[in-house]
Amino acid sequence: QRQLVDSGGGLVHPGWSLRLSCAASGFTLDDYAIGRYRHAPGKEREGLSGISSSADSTYYEDSIKGRFTVSRDNDKNTVYLQVNSLKPEDAAVYYCYSTNYGGQGTQVTDFT
Repeated sequence: QRQLVDSGGGLVHPGWSLRLSCAASGFTLDDYAIGRYRHAPGKEREGLSGISSSADSTYYEDSIKGRFTVSRDNDKNTVYLQVNSLKPEDAAVYYCYSTNYGGQGTQVTDFT
């Protein structure tokens, strides 16, 4: 089955860091650009970042610039989002997606 699998979320405290993963299953990820968005309860879906198939181009939403870093390891068929200096407003479900596939999401929860 071809799918994207989100992982890496968890309970966090402001200031902590996480590395979110988006792994491809059943297909080769290196042909696809990957985007990420998040969705928090009561808020609109927010686009966050993008990375080209060869990683020569990246995009970040202004709200996360300087704190989030997207990267990919095509040998591991995985795209990463390093999330640093977490803020309470970063609590949300984080999703990755490509042209044809979407991950199931991974929850980042502020337990302050």
